[in-house]
Order: sequence, then structure tokens, then C-alpha cells
Amino acid sequence: MGQVLINGIELIGTGNSIRLDKDLDTAVKKMVGLAKTQGITERERLHVEALDLFSKGDFPKACKLWEDILLYQPTDILALKLAHDTYFYMGLAQQLRDCLARAVAHWTPQMPLYGYLKGMYSFGLVETNFYDLAEKTAMEGLALNPHDAWSAHSLAHVYEMRADVNNGLKFMKETENNWKDSDMLACHNYWHWALYHIEKGDYYTALSIYDTHVSKSCFESGSMLDIVDTSSMLYRLQMEGVNVDNQWKKLATVTKNHAKDQILIFNDVHILMSLFGAKEIDTANEVITSLQELSKTPGENYQYQICKDLGLPICQAIAEFANGNYSRSVDLLNPVRYRIQNIGGSNAQRDVFNQLLIHAALKSDSRAHHKLARCLLMERDAFRPNSPMTERLIRKATALHNVD
Repeated sequence: MGQVLINGIELIGTGNSIRLDKDLDTAVKKMVGLAKTQGITERERLHVEALDLFSKGDFPKACKLWEDILLYQPTDILALKLAHDTYFYMGLAQQLRDCLARAVAHWTPQMPLYGYLKGMYSFGLVETNFYDLAEKTAMEGLALNPHDAWSAHSLAHVYEMRADVNNGLKFMKETENNWKDSDMLACHNYWHWALYHIEKGDYYTALSIYDTHVSKSCFESGSMLDIVDTSSMLYRLQMEGVNVDNQWKKLATVTKNHAKDQILIFNDVHILMSLFGAKEIDTANEVITSLQELSKTPGENYQYQICKDLGLPICQAIAEFANGNYSRSVDLLNPVRYRIQNIGGSNAQRDVFNQLLIHAALKSDSRAHHKLARCLLMERDAFRPNSPMTERLIRKATALHNVD
């Protein structure tokens, strides 16, 4: 189980590709070999098998085995965490929520790590739009453990999805000392903090948070979550008209090292954003070519299965946008917009693609696309009322309408 724990933490971080990392590949094979030679329990056997499946990209079957463990051992925190993260990588929000809902009743407040379940459960609730219950559950987690970065992170999502900028900023400022040293989520929480400022149009403060916390953490840790956050933040600022060319060039020195990973489509598209932003066109095209080849690969790899009809259109839309072909970007992105959740990530993270579609439609030379942009903004305003960003974009759309 020591091998399972070490390999599980490494694999679930999605920062190293088992196709490319010989040491990781060897470690997983060693774990599988040990399981065959030692007298282990059924639960341990399922852990090994699930992790082996995950390493090969068969996320659905891996989750099925972790759920089998949790059916009899609902307090197995490792199975719970690995299933929770893997559902996240597949964009399965209901399963993300329900795997916690099934388990949490078997825990008691006196058990170690109980408080963290509240944060994980709250995140599943916010991803399925139960904002009030998500807020209540996260508050319960923080009451048990004020330093729980998961609960703080979930509340950041609640404020983000409600476009409740002022309360979001107030909460992050008041709780910063509690979560700022949480190595896995601190950067991500600062990313949320910066998003509130982007929402307000306060780009100077957002860039200050980027320089002081987000990019600093990315370059120090090299973790994939930090890389994704850094790429996403710069892309949002760029779409808002902020010049971030120098930041892109520096970030590309990190993201180029992951151009051939192809572990998650979600990671790939963010790496692609950074490469196009830094004008690393050849490397960006290599990512797309690699995905085109992997999309033809038979087998049970979940990412390869969704690559052809979902991953590649998103990548190509990003490429067309970078090349100024805004109409083509809209035509690629709009047909898949309701399936983008399948590449994983949270609603807040995937909002970058909603913004991309709107900006591409506004920049397009097609009047039909201008109309689409106005419709998308009406939809956005209905779901997230009182959003300053939506109001800014509506003004742009209205100006185009007057011209049309």
C-alpha cells in the first residue's frame, strides 16, 4: 500500500506522463508485480488494479474499482480521494458529488480527516449548482478546521459562480492566512482571488496577484494545477485586452516541457494557450498533431476516446483564434460547447471556453456571429446576474448591433 500511495499521488497529479516517464512506468510495474507475489487483501488488490487502470488512461474502470472498495470500506480516504479527482478529470459532476454523499454518513466528527470531507463534498455540490448547500457544507468544514483549503476553495467557487465579487474578495482576504501555506491549493485559491479582480475589470490588481503568487508558485512547484491556473489567467487577461506577451514567453519555458504529455485534454488545451500566447507556433502545432495521432489509438484510454470529436475541435478553435480566424473559431467551438464539461475541470475553470466563444463571436466579421454573441450574453446574464464582466461584454455587443 506504500507503493499504491506514492504512485497514486504521483499519477493523480497528472504532471508526469507514464508514456514518457520511464521511472514512473517502472514504479507502477513494480507495484503490480509486488501485488502478484505478496499475500494481499481483496481491498489492496482492488487498489493496485484501479491504479494500474488509471495509469493506462482507463478512468471509468478505475473509478468502478474505487467505488467497489468504498461500498465495503467507506472510510478508505485514499479510494475516496482518487475517485473524487478522477470524476473531476472526466467532468462527471454528479458522481463527484455523490461519491462523497454516499461515504460521509459513515464518518464521525471524531475521525481524522472528517473535516476535509466537508470541503470535498461542498465542491461536488457547487459543481452541480447547489450553491446554498455548498456554502453551508463548506462553512461546516471550516468550523471543524479553519485551515482546510478545500472548504475555502469551495466557497471561492460559490462566490465566483454567483458573480458575488465583493463577498468573494472579502472572504479571501479574511481567510488568506489560513490557506496560504497549503501547497497544493494555495496557488489555486489565489487564482480565484485574481478572477474576482478580472471580473471587476481591475486588471492591475489581478496582474499583481499573478506576479506575487500565481506565477511564482507555478515556476517553483511545476505542478500541473499551477500550470493550468497560470495559463488560464493569462488567457483571460489577454481576451480582456491586457498585454501579457512577456508573461507568456516566460511561462512557455515551463509548458514546452509538457507539450508531449497528453495525459488530460484539459491540460493540453491550457498548454496550447500558453504556446500560442508565446508565439511558439511549431511546438503548439506539434501538440495538435500528437493529439490527432493519439485520437486514432484503439483501446480504453478515456482521453484518446474524446480527443477526435471534442479535444481536437477545442484545440483547433484556440489555434484559429490565435491566428485571427475568429469566424472559424466560433464554428469549431459552438457545436461542442455543451460537451466541453467532458474534458474535466470545474465550471469556473471551463468558463474560459465560454469567454473564448463570446470573444470570438464578437471579433468575427459575421453578423450571425454577432447575434450569437448577444444571445450567449443574455444566457450568461440569466445564469450569473450582476456580473460586471457580462455587462462590459454586453456593451461591446450592443455597439456592434448598432453598427450592423
